[in-house]
Amino acid sequence: VYNNNLQMAFQKIEMAKSNFQFYKGKLSPEINVNLNGGVRRFGLYTMDGAGNSTTDITPNNRVPVSLPDIFTGFQANWELDFRGKLSNQKKAAYTKLLSTEEGIKYIKTNLVTEIAKWYYELIALDRELEIVNETINKQKEALEFVQAQKDAGKSNELAVLQFSGQLQTLLILELEILQQINKTENGLNNLIGRFPQKILRNKESLYQSNTILYKGLPSDLLYYRPDIKAAELNLNAAKLDVKAAKAAFLPSFNIFSSIGLQAFNSSYLLKSPESMAYNFLGGMVAPLINKSAIKANFNQANANEIEALSYYQQKIINGYVEVVNEFGELNNLSAIATIAKNKNEKNNLAVDNALSLYKSARVPYLDVIVAQQNALQSNLELINIAKREKITAMNVFKSIGGGWE
Repeated sequence: VYNNNLQMAFQKIEMAKSNFQFYKGKLSPEINVNLNGGVRRFGLYTMDGAGNSTTDITPNNRVPVSLPDIFTGFQANWELDFRGKLSNQKKAAYTKLLSTEEGIKYIKTNLVTEIAKWYYELIALDRELEIVNETINKQKEALEFVQAQKDAGKSNELAVLQFSGQLQTLLILELEILQQINKTENGLNNLIGRFPQKILRNKESLYQSNTILYKGLPSDLLYYRPDIKAAELNLNAAKLDVKAAKAAFLPSFNIFSSIGLQAFNSSYLLKSPESMAYNFLGGMVAPLINKSAIKANFNQANANEIEALSYYQQKIINGYVEVVNEFGELNNLSAIATIAKNKNEKNNLAVDNALSLYKSARVPYLDVIVAQQNALQSNLELINIAKREKITAMNVFKSIGGGWE
């Protein structure tokens, strides 16, 4: 609702609507209300000036040398679209409007996907923080035991330093994760168009199973992608622009007319039928000599069509590849997650066993440190895989069209 990029995109729809209304209006006659006045003076040694000097404009009243002219009425101008130039421009504008609406759908899909990705990134960081805190507690317990062993003369200062150093590393990692959580939370707030604030989240949703939204051929899925629809509509609009530009080389027929009241004095303006004035004429105009502007417009429209075709073809290829890649990655991550869970269980069990064996003096303290490092790494790895599964599921959602029909 409050994302600024989306709000700006909505204005593009409004601009496209205005552009469509503009070309739609050009198909209809243009009618204006006109009220104007002026003064004309003809040279006395001209046909008009000599004639006026001997002519009565009213009984016993010669035409003034400086002749006022007042007109009020309606004027109309209409270009007959018998070559299809205006209708093709209107169709192109309407097609561009549809393309813009599809573009809005694509922006919404990307926005929903990005919000979901940031959300699961935030939850994954929460889980990482929990794992690190649990590891810190275990490390403190191990450090206390080693310190007691040293005090009893059963261990040395090197073991204490090793465990203490590992604890400091974990405390630094905890602070770094807290900073990442803060930045991610602020980034998500910025994405949804609001100032930094706490975001409520469900940490358990990270491990909820993913549902495959659609199964089928990638070529079938592409039909629902708004970006491909938008590219197709832009291609159709470019074709119509070429037709309109081509029609500009042909003659155009215009009708001009006006009707109203005209007089040299406002007191005579409302006298009818004497002050009634009208004209009606039509003309056909064909470009002949300086066609450079028309040629340039045609060449530009032609180049735009070729560009739109290449863009449309590339969109199809990109979409097909995205669908194949994302479904493939989702399937592979499912297999990787199964292996990682098994590995994680063994590493966590190794930590407990190593600490017990160390307490009974059956293994050196280094085995405990290595077991704790492996367990921490595998726990974080499991969280990362779960996050990747969620993000890939969002990418699948985006690649198959974002749920648009």
